Amino acid sequence: MSDSNDTAGRNVTQSRRRFLALGGTTAATAIAGCSGILSGGDGGDGGSDGGTDTGVGQISLSDFRGSGPLVEQRDAPGGTSIEELPDLSGELTLYLGGGEGGLYLDLINLLEQLYPDFTANHRLEASSDLANTIIEENEAGASPADVFMSIDAGSLGAVANAGATASLPEEALSTVPEAYQDSEGRWVGIAGRARAIPYNTNQISESDIPSTVQEFPETAALENSMGWAPSYGAFQSFVTAMRLIRGDDETMSWLQAMQDHGITTYDDEFRVSNACADGELTAGFANHYYTLRVQSARESSPIGLAFTEGDAGALVNVSGLEIINGTDNADLASNFVRHVLSAEAQEFFATRTFAYPMIPGVAPVGDLPRIDDLNPPDIDLTELADVAGTVDLLRDAGVL
Repeated sequence: MSDSNDTAGRNVTQSRRRFLALGGTTAATAIAGCSGILSGGDGGDGGSDGGTDTGVGQISLSDFRGSGPLVEQRDAPGGTSIEELPDLSGELTLYLGGGEGGLYLDLINLLEQLYPDFTANHRLEASSDLANTIIEENEAGASPADVFMSIDAGSLGAVANAGATASLPEEALSTVPEAYQDSEGRWVGIAGRARAIPYNTNQISESDIPSTVQEFPETAALENSMGWAPSYGAFQSFVTAMRLIRGDDETMSWLQAMQDHGITTYDDEFRVSNACADGELTAGFANHYYTLRVQSARESSPIGLAFTEGDAGALVNVSGLEIINGTDNADLASNFVRHVLSAEAQEFFATRTFAYPMIPGVAPVGDLPRIDDLNPPDIDLTELADVAGTVDLLRDAGVL
């Protein structure tokens, strides 16, 4: 990875890259609310709809927007279009943290194709490892990173609390609900993931699922028929949230009660969700988007999705980013943040990763409730950084 911080990023141009005109069958719904890259096509089926010749390749709706049954008949997104932003130009050093980083690299690659003068040199590692690296580099003088993009708000908070971040542009902060950004504007969410309950619709109905996770060990319909993935980072964030809300003793009791109730351990939450669709499990604990990925790949599979209310089981965590203190590319970094919160990029997160978009103009996919309709617990997401304490608790409970 190159550590170059090209100051050409300060000299962004204002010329817009125009997309090839569409012929004939442009749908009216695809024109409303968003100009530019997503303003063509037939409502989001991922078909051919023109593009822009960047000298590298054509960028079209099918590149930013996903396809499949959950994306059909989708209106164009609202919000600020990429076409309204200055071009990205120069080299950006990006530290990219977390297991979903590979998916996010697809978005970075699209931006590099759209802007031939833009390069994002990335370092992909675990979020917590990169957070520690940035903190150490900052203490030693300055980090070579311009931007830290992480799937974990706790890691973002750790870097911010260490004084290693610069100010984010107000134009970006103003588009994202306050619950999904730092109270001091040091980091901002770019995609959300909600804790949820995948369940087999042939075995139970949504009304059979309790409204809080505390009730699960007492629910006869779920005895010896649930699954979880305790080694998974998202599950550990959920348990961390429970510790913040109810304390370690009560969290320990819940973990032990779930084991006594009979629960099966899996390596990851996608497998938990697939096991629900297969009828191997009645229900499980998983991030919401794994159910959507099962539904997208297996359209007729008997899997539904339920949400608890106001407790750790209703946690909405975010992927986010922050600008690193001492960057020589402040203008380019700020412009990059605005691009990741553009209508096109948010449509990418919604339809290709099935995450919750962070801007109101972009709807989630399928039948998902909007993020404002969920009832997450009232906690500071940066406090989810205490994963070590959670891992210790999980081991003491015999879960890990």
